[in-house]
Amino acid sequence: MSAASLAERLAAAVDAGMPRVRDDLARLVALRSVANPAIEPQSECRAAAALVGELFTEAGIDGIRAHETPDGSLAVVGRSGGPDGAPQVLLYSHYDVVPVGVPADWQTPPWELTEREGRWYGRGSADCKGNLMASILALRALREVLGEWPVEVAVVCEGSEEQSSGGLEALARAHPELVQCDALLLADTGNVEVGLPTLTTSLRGTGSVLMTVRTMRHPAHSGMFGGAAPDALQALLTALASLRDAAGETTVDGLDHSGVWDGAPFDTARFRTDAGLLEGVEPLTGTGTVGDLLWARPAATVLAIDCPPVSQVTAAAQGEARAVVNLRVPADTDAAAAQGLLIAHLRAHTPFGAQVEIKPVSLGHGFRARTDGPAYAAMRRAMRTAFGRDAVTTGQGGSIPLATALAELVPDAEIMLLGVEEPAARIHAPGESVDPQELRRTALTQALFLADLGGLLEPGAAAD
Repeated sequence: MSAASLAERLAAAVDAGMPRVRDDLARLVALRSVANPAIEPQSECRAAAALVGELFTEAGIDGIRAHETPDGSLAVVGRSGGPDGAPQVLLYSHYDVVPVGVPADWQTPPWELTEREGRWYGRGSADCKGNLMASILALRALREVLGEWPVEVAVVCEGSEEQSSGGLEALARAHPELVQCDALLLADTGNVEVGLPTLTTSLRGTGSVLMTVRTMRHPAHSGMFGGAAPDALQALLTALASLRDAAGETTVDGLDHSGVWDGAPFDTARFRTDAGLLEGVEPLTGTGTVGDLLWARPAATVLAIDCPPVSQVTAAAQGEARAVVNLRVPADTDAAAAQGLLIAHLRAHTPFGAQVEIKPVSLGHGFRARTDGPAYAAMRRAMRTAFGRDAVTTGQGGSIPLATALAELVPDAEIMLLGVEEPAARIHAPGESVDPQELRRTALTQALFLADLGGLLEPGAAAD
């Protein structure tokens, strides 16, 4: 079989497998696999792990097993051998999802894969069940066309990535043999725009904290005590407001915010569209650019506040209020040290002598990829064939703590971050969706990459 005909046959197998992928993705989306039993039953995650194991087994991966991790989640792992001396490739994804939020904010049922205007909607359809199904489709196509693996293929699909609770990281550190590889595909990112193949080469570190402010044993009537009463909600808001200056620059005491992004510039107009900015609202640039604030400088974001909702308003100054603050830092910044600075800053900027309790919630270190090896070269060729365009590289403001851990455990491995996500996917938001053609192209990319790394494709061989 010529290299060109192999690429064509892989493309045809991927195309033929799309209807089945849609059905399997619908089965996955129907499982409410939020790794927080306070939000969704743990049985939903267990069912999702079982289905993932079934899908990998059907795709031909050997030894599929669900490992219990220290945080109580299940990680689905397996490994199939390839030719003697062939490279080892690890495919990573996760089956847990973020909560749906307010169901009424969705135009389609969040737990039902629904096709609308050419996209497939549902929680996890992109992040990360769509990414998982792209890998499954790639494996199915390779198995169908070749009948055997061109490389040694290992899979890891975790069940608590969105919680940043470190379950898989702890499992991998205890059993490093599960993640041994020469090339690692972290399928949990995506492209800067639909149809433009993108490799993410840097990730920010992250650290969230839960801050509780207390000033009185109970709320106090605002008519009788307001003005003199030390309002806990106002104290909290004052501390939170100190995290940014008027230009939007994050200003945590002691934390450098002068970094400059040295990669490709981020187009401001595209950012306005992708982020859905309202008319008259401009992107925050601080003293730099959008790219600087996204990838080269820290960013503090207030994720949630507990206080009386407007629907239950009473005339009272609050005695207690709390908030979750997330801090993102550039890849080369010590995330743990930055989190410590955030905690100290919030304490120092809370007024009224309030009692302040701050607990770390999550912590993940940043990551920067090495991009000059043979696996990256093979991936660029695969992307060129699958998308018909040369790949670009980008940074990402999000964090994947596992990337740093795996870089430590398999220091010689080439780590690549890619996936089906793109701005219109609206991951973590109401109305999450996936473009099925992006899923198809990503699956073909992975199939071509595995064949190329196994020496079955000549550089430049392409499918029409």
